[in-house]
Amino acid sequence: MAFEIPKQDYSGNIREVVIGQGDKAVKIGGEDCYPFYLFEGNMPNPPKIAMEVWDYDPSDEWPQAVVEPFKDVIDAPDKWAKKCVEEYGADLIVVQLKSTDPNGMDRGPEEAAEVAKKVLDAVDVPVIFWGTANNKKDEEVLKQIAELTQGKNVGLAPVEEANHKGIGASALGYGHTIVASSPIDVNLAKQLNILLENLGVPIDKVIIDPTTGGLGYGLEYSYSVMERIKMAALTQEDDKLQNPMISNIGNEVWKCKEAGEPIEDAPTLGDPEKRGIMMEVVSAICYLMAGANILILRHPESVRLARSYIDLMINGGMATDIDGISKRLKLEKADLLSISPEPDLTIKEEAPKPEKKEKKEKPKAPPPPKEEKKEVKKEKEEKKEEKKVVELKPKEEPVKEAPKVEKAQEVKVSPEEEEKRKAEEELKKKFEEEMKKKAEEEARIKAEEEARKRAEEEARQKAEEEERKKKEAEAKERADLEEIMAKVSKEMEKREEEKAPEGVLAEVKSFDFDLTERITISLKRIHKHS
Repeated sequence: MAFEIPKQDYSGNIREVVIGQGDKAVKIGGEDCYPFYLFEGNMPNPPKIAMEVWDYDPSDEWPQAVVEPFKDVIDAPDKWAKKCVEEYGADLIVVQLKSTDPNGMDRGPEEAAEVAKKVLDAVDVPVIFWGTANNKKDEEVLKQIAELTQGKNVGLAPVEEANHKGIGASALGYGHTIVASSPIDVNLAKQLNILLENLGVPIDKVIIDPTTGGLGYGLEYSYSVMERIKMAALTQEDDKLQNPMISNIGNEVWKCKEAGEPIEDAPTLGDPEKRGIMMEVVSAICYLMAGANILILRHPESVRLARSYIDLMINGGMATDIDGISKRLKLEKADLLSISPEPDLTIKEEAPKPEKKEKKEKPKAPPPPKEEKKEVKKEKEEKKEEKKVVELKPKEEPVKEAPKVEKAQEVKVSPEEEEKRKAEEELKKKFEEEMKKKAEEEARIKAEEEARKRAEEEARQKAEEEERKKKEAEAKERADLEEIMAKVSKEMEKREEEKAPEGVLAEVKSFDFDLTERITISLKRIHKHS
């Protein structure tokens, strides 16, 4: 019997989103299965790779390993973008608008718009403009760029809940795509998509940015959230999460300490150039498996290796056929033998185990003495008085001292381990604070929602009570009126009986009048006799 791979049927699929225009437009999404599960479904649009370009020269801030590939164009964003496309094969360009940060160079929207225009003129692939996550400044800058690039269908990022109205309206008015960014949370990602859709932004013009962590710096949290978003979209048919995702990897990986430490400070981490590239590649592969549709990378070798991985997963092949990392800088090695500590081969003496004390049996109580005769007893007492016994105290034996136990050697912690431990503690503390803030915000939203529902329920009950009282009052008023009119009618009938001839009265009584007709007849008679 042949082996059959068990398959899962997916009820949902990811929307297709198009960035750019014309023949060079990039289409992402469209898959109806988990990442690379081609035995269960289809991935019509394989993941794309974008390369980042900064809007100023970051040579002083970046590690030398990542400056080297762009050293001839790093001071000109348009030339830099062109090199990424023509030499390194980037599918998209992401312009990092770092110079607009209010805490940094604080360049204005006009300068950012000029850079945007130069980059768009230099390349024919789609471009995404990425702000600094300062909501107010990003709104000013991205609105200016959206107006200047009207009809180009560029990407505007990051769009958060605090500025989604301003940037969303600009994207809607000038025909651009939005990158909706939320802080590592499935519900917040869904909520932002709902807000944008309520604003009028087409849902197929939205890319989800669940927030990306670098290798060892929160990658597991980002991976988990992306995985849950993809599962909700494909297996739970959550149409608010059925959008492609983007991961801003290069910006996160290359700013961590380990990616830029020289060999002298971190000799056990290996060659700095290879180290940073491998950190970026491993992060990229993790996010591909989590469901990312666009990877934003920085180093050309990372781009090549990530693209090779995508090709292997879709078309098959041997990973051994792929060339290793191509270095541009001199290989740096550390003499690990000279810095390794000497092994401690001494055997520590074991402390002697305390001897177990044997349990001594308790002496049995002597049987009660037999009663002696009075004469014999008296004789014994007399002998005791005459005889003197001198008791000698036994000599005290010296107490033996317990053998001294050697103290265990204290474990020395290296400065690197101590620094790593502190960094982990700081990261853990920061994460706990973020989770606490998030829980407080969720509790606040929940409390406000409950208060709103409670107020609506009270208003509804109050309205129903007022309507009920109104109906009861109207019914009572109608009943009282009918009762009064009935009394008047009876009184008038009584008077008519007394005055009218018997034949006429019998003729009137033979008709079956309702209350209104009887009242009318009575009133006519009253007016006639008055």
